[in-house]
Amino acid sequence: MKVRLAYGQSGLDIDVDPHRTTVVEPVHHPAARNQAAVLRAALREPVAGPPLAERVRPGQTVAISACDGTRPQPRHLMIPALLDELDGIVRREDVVILVATGTHRGNDASELRTMFGDEIADTVRIVNHDARDASRLTWMGRHGDGVPVWLNREWVEADVRITTGFVEPHFFAGFSGGPKLVAPGLAGLETVLVLHDAARIGDPRATWGITRGNPVHNDVRAIAEATGVTFAFDVVLNRDKDVVAAFGGDLPPMHAAATAAAARMAMRPVRAPFDVVVTTNSGFPLDQNLYQAVKGMSAAYQVVRPGGTIVCAAECRDGFPDHGSYRRVLASAPSPQALLNEISARTETIPDQWQVQIQARIQSGSQVIMHTSYLSDDELAAAHLRQTRDISATVAEALAAAGPQARLCVLPEGPQTIPFIEGSRL
Repeated sequence: MKVRLAYGQSGLDIDVDPHRTTVVEPVHHPAARNQAAVLRAALREPVAGPPLAERVRPGQTVAISACDGTRPQPRHLMIPALLDELDGIVRREDVVILVATGTHRGNDASELRTMFGDEIADTVRIVNHDARDASRLTWMGRHGDGVPVWLNREWVEADVRITTGFVEPHFFAGFSGGPKLVAPGLAGLETVLVLHDAARIGDPRATWGITRGNPVHNDVRAIAEATGVTFAFDVVLNRDKDVVAAFGGDLPPMHAAATAAAARMAMRPVRAPFDVVVTTNSGFPLDQNLYQAVKGMSAAYQVVRPGGTIVCAAECRDGFPDHGSYRRVLASAPSPQALLNEISARTETIPDQWQVQIQARIQSGSQVIMHTSYLSDDELAAAHLRQTRDISATVAEALAAAGPQARLCVLPEGPQTIPFIEGSRL
């Protein structure tokens, strides 16, 4: 049986034994017939609170937070919809789009043009947030569980603050979108490091699909609520990255409605753990680097048996990547367990340790094998990973080693689908 994996921009086919294989995919929903109309309705008929146009007055300045280039947000649809609603109320020269990079690299001019479209790039100022530039940050006090909050100065000083994003399950924040477009998206490095410290990331409630009681999401939500969002605007996407539904309005109820819709589409129960799980990182743009591919590993880890095998296909055209601390932290200890021990013992968080912490936890409990197009075997070995050029053969070998009753699960869309064991806390 052939299964097509989301991989880069072209996809990848593998052969599996249909008698031993369970394929777990998102509940398929077709794109909205008129995506522009769905977006417009979310702005005019919000989940809670008045329509967007009634929240903005002539002469006000507007800051719009949007996802960076590693996220498949339909910025080219969402931002024009917003600006159309604001047309005649505010001038475009009084609008700034802030790319909520968190600690990721900024997107270059060509990438921004691709992300937002030529018309927006030519008429609206677009600025990459820089978490490390203190001159562009403003102190906002301590919020949540004592988190020191520094936020982007242009965001804080704008009269109107609008978050835009897309909602899907997130491997330690519960769900993406909503308040994450404020922090960590537009936060200073110190804020991001505290939100991602070892204690928060190590909490068992910091996982897929959990928001209430999740220490990461609790603090992210507290920061957004305390510092003020004028209007929040999120979408839910299908496997083709098309808009299925859109939600707007006051941030907490809007995000609650969007996460409920995303959970119905993306979270799927299975009866028992599997000996082998094949996963992806949902293809381009999400599988651009190994750092992001940890999400695909984490989705598989939810249903692999202890000591089982995870095979993760991620193109990694951007490498580890080389910017940031992820690669250096990964190579700083001789084994995944040693990495976990070192991170747990630290009194201060260092950039990207959270991704390494989750990856090391997965690798300590299972064997992880990668299939990439841009990372060498030696590069992956430095990350305590091995590579396969032939996923089908590797899966067959792993199943044979696990015994005649061994079972395989395939997640063709990676973290677009989050499987969980029936009866578990999810």
